Amino acid sequence: MAAPHIIQGREVSLPCIVREASSGATTFLVDARAARAMLPGDTYDVVELLPGRALLSIAIIDYKDNDLGDYNEVSIAFMVHERGAGGGIPYLGGWLDLLRGNLKTFIHWLPVNQTFTREAGAEIWGFPKTVEDIEFTYSDDRARCRLVADGRHVLTLSVPRGGSRTLPDSEMCTYTYIHGVPHAVPFTSGSEGFGMAFSGAELELGDHPYAESLRALGLPKRPMMATWMDKMHGSFGSPVKL
Repeated sequence: MAAPHIIQGREVSLPCIVREASSGATTFLVDARAARAMLPGDTYDVVELLPGRALLSIAIIDYKDNDLGDYNEVSIAFMVHERGAGGGIPYLGGWLDLLRGNLKTFIHWLPVNQTFTREAGAEIWGFPKTVEDIEFTYSDDRARCRLVADGRHVLTLSVPRGGSRTLPDSEMCTYTYIHGVPHAVPFTSGSEGFGMAFSGAELELGDHPYAESLRALGLPKRPMMATWMDKMHGSFGSPVKL
């Protein structure tokens, strides 16, 4: 077993366990050229589902019981593969991976609202976490998250809430850079109260410079789909150098 990491005087052992969280996610088809320009380095490339169209995920996560604390998070991530490893029939392979849940991600920005999880996420996994103002509001059938950075509105995402399905645990992977070195981070996720919708999600962009980056991708627009996980659980493992 790897030695625990010491973050702000506290031990963090891996895997890092998420015991309960609520999460909404939206998936968009965006301009592939603009998406490619946002990826740092030359290790990863976007997955194109259609000519010139890449996949972007915007997720909102309300962590309630987590080894890193009780905090809010917004994830803005591209679906990617390692360069030279796309393989398969162009476009069809991406659709098949999407349907099978095999797509990997690269998180472009991961704002949170607490310092401990920011430092732990950046130091252990290389996640691009910053501390920002993230507010969740709930109604019976919707969850709404507003992200503000530097005193300026970045985005507000509203998603349908609710679902009765159980999502079994699955193993996934996200890519990062740790001190400039590419790594793969394995993680697992499952949920009770899972729901999926093809309409009803709404994305509003603000006047923050990052909102302009999202506009360059072709947002805001209607997402391909939105999901809700009412009682999500999971874990994050040790990063693996590529």
